[in-house]
Amino acid sequence: MQEVSTWEAVLLGVLALLLVFLFRPGIKEALRQSQETEHKDWAGALIPIALVVLFVILLIVLAKP
Repeated sequence: MQEVSTWEAVLLGVLALLLVFLFRPGIKEALRQSQETEHKDWAGALIPIALVVLFVILLIVLAKP
């Protein structure tokens, strides 16, 4: 396994902060719009996520020797 040098870690941190500041207005607007919605359809998001999780668990169980 290759170790990450200090300057690479600092560069990665700076890039992560840059991305956060770059996408901040869009994230802020998306959060504002999501709070203004009347019907929050969580089932539409949770059902596909649950199906994916169950499928991954099935694959893990089937892959065990």
